[in-house]
Amino acid sequence: MSSTNDLSNRINEHYGSMSKGQKLLATYITDHYDKAVFLTAAKLGQAVGVSESTVVRFASTLGYKGYPQFQKALEDTVRGKLDSVHRMEVTYGKSSQSEILNTVLKSDAMRIKNTLEEIDANAFEAAVDTILKAEHIYVVGLRSCAPLAEFLGFYLNMMFEHVKVLKTSSASELFEQMVRIHEKDVIIGISFPRYSMRTLKAMEFANNRNAKVITITDSVHSPMNLYSSCNLLAKSDMSSILDSLVAPLSVINALLVALCMKKQDDVVKTLDMLEQVWDDYQVYGNDEIDYIEDSVRMHYADLGEINE
Repeated sequence: MSSTNDLSNRINEHYGSMSKGQKLLATYITDHYDKAVFLTAAKLGQAVGVSESTVVRFASTLGYKGYPQFQKALEDTVRGKLDSVHRMEVTYGKSSQSEILNTVLKSDAMRIKNTLEEIDANAFEAAVDTILKAEHIYVVGLRSCAPLAEFLGFYLNMMFEHVKVLKTSSASELFEQMVRIHEKDVIIGISFPRYSMRTLKAMEFANNRNAKVITITDSVHSPMNLYSSCNLLAKSDMSSILDSLVAPLSVINALLVALCMKKQDDVVKTLDMLEQVWDDYQVYGNDEIDYIEDSVRMHYADLGEINE
């Protein structure tokens, strides 16, 4: 196990058995490791709202002999993030723009291929069935995963009446938006390294309410799988400061298509209603690109023949 990922892996492995205060520490360190690295045990406790002794026990729970050793692991984490910039320089520094384009697209294509070979088809079918049976559908994806959550939520809303994409910058706001979640609902959590602890907390909350939990993440070792019964795994690793989310988006596309095939009538009705609304309220004006109706196309074809 590399020293760069050692701390985050330890947090992921022990998160399920942590106390409330320790989970607060895990969340703060994951989201603010660059600030936590400069804090003493007492100062870190003050920042999170726990005692210094809780911080020391947290370090011990993760397997460190004391806070100084834990802080050294934090320093390695920060150094590792800086090293990722260096890795990108080594990989792409002497490449032309066209070579970078070629390399990145080929890498993304390989990730989709590997995802297809390794994804659990049974888990995919179970995810489709779970979503179809749910009364309410919640989608959560924060930080770099927020666009994926928005995309998924946008198209789910075409098929289902009760879809909510959770949007927040704090854990408290997250819980406020899902306070009514219950056993007949489902939450779809999307997270990739560095895993969002707020997303993990939302899934833990949903699991405690006996709601169904579906994850879209990168590995069987992902902490997102702690509270889910259905895991959709997609490759996202990349040798740079950027995460490739092409394979996860492909999995989301497949999920939407499978659901759409099950909900064809509802989708058609929704699109018909939207077309009427767009027309009534002139949502799309003359400056918008639109398809030419067959009758208009035939008219222009006839004119072309006359001119000839």
